[in-house]
Amino acid sequence: MNPSTLKQTVLTYTQKAFAAGLFAGTSGNLSARGAGNIIAITPSGVRYETLTVDDIVLLDLDTGAHLEQTRRRESSETPLHLHIYRNRPDVGAVVHTHSPYATAFAAGGVPIPCALVEMIFYLGGQVPVAPMAYPGTDAVGIGAVEALEGRSACLLQNHGAVTVGANMQGAYIRAEYVEDAAKICLLARQNGSLVEIDPDMVTRILSQET
Repeated sequence: MNPSTLKQTVLTYTQKAFAAGLFAGTSGNLSARGAGNIIAITPSGVRYETLTVDDIVLLDLDTGAHLEQTRRRESSETPLHLHIYRNRPDVGAVVHTHSPYATAFAAGGVPIPCALVEMIFYLGGQVPVAPMAYPGTDAVGIGAVEALEGRSACLLQNHGAVTVGANMQGAYIRAEYVEDAAKICLLARQNGSLVEIDPDMVTRILSQET
């Protein structure tokens, strides 16, 4: 994927995520990896309803340096994205949201339990929580990489949710599933009953998938 297409992909899905309520204001951030270790990432402090393709920032994965002149600063959570890409060669896109239901679990430091079959196929089962870390630091990325081991989604304690995929379409649909699962689990608990899927069954299904 060439740089222009990469930037357009990030813009398209950022606007889609904003319209879907997966974040508000200037919170959350998306990125995608292109050929030659080029990263396209959302800028810092720009409201999403005004975002244009020229606002998307191109970075070198290895150095984090800008690859073109731009009036924008890259997302403050760039270290999170870079750590994931450097440790997960299978990942081609990262979506970090502040979606309300998932973030409610993150605010409590509580994993989203594996109570839905689709969570096994799309998220790898339960959505674990990475420990609280100072925003914008390497520690956020280090914690997320550990929480994402063998999975495609995690929560950041008191912060939000992160999903990954081989491409932006895959990472984005997982962000939708994380929010949907969190909502359903909270509603089930309000109704007084939530039954988690047996971990042995989760393991069996995952082993069949791979």
